[in-house]
Amino acid sequence: MEHLPGPGLWVVMGVSGAGKTTAGQALAAHLGVPFGDADDLHPAANVAKMQSGVALDDADRAPWLAAVGTWLAERRDGAVMSCSALRRAYRDTLREYAWPVRFLHLAGSAEVVRARVEAREGHYMPASLVESQYAALEPLGDDEDGITVGFDEPIETIVGHADALARRVARPARMAS
Repeated sequence: MEHLPGPGLWVVMGVSGAGKTTAGQALAAHLGVPFGDADDLHPAANVAKMQSGVALDDADRAPWLAAVGTWLAERRDGAVMSCSALRRAYRDTLREYAWPVRFLHLAGSAEVVRARVEAREGHYMPASLVESQYAALEPLGDDEDGITVGFDEPIETIVGHADALARRVARPARMAS
């Protein structure tokens, strides 16, 4: 295990409607680092596909994950990105671009998320895709540098959990390529 100084690279992950943007912006402000939203990095074809109610597949996600990973890699001194990062393989891809990355997984009930997504205005993700996101979700593994927090916690509590993780000295060794 190695210790790296500074705020580090963070991905606030979870299903659509979990509050990734809100939590990510708050964490970035707390850490004093840039914030990015992976939703802004989707190719137009991905947005159109989701707007039509069709879930993305791995081929759709590949260029998007590359863009997210590149964004993180360009901000080595610290940054926070909100990104679904639902599957372990997607998180592994992000780590291939920018290591080390810590994950803050916002978790909670599908019913709450569905209500949140239905109430959102101006976002391309329809509520009909919530179930597909939960079906794809793979929780953080014990060997992944991260923490899972309930998305219904107050934002200060969520940031506090992330801050406690950031203060830990050790980070996992680089993944084998």
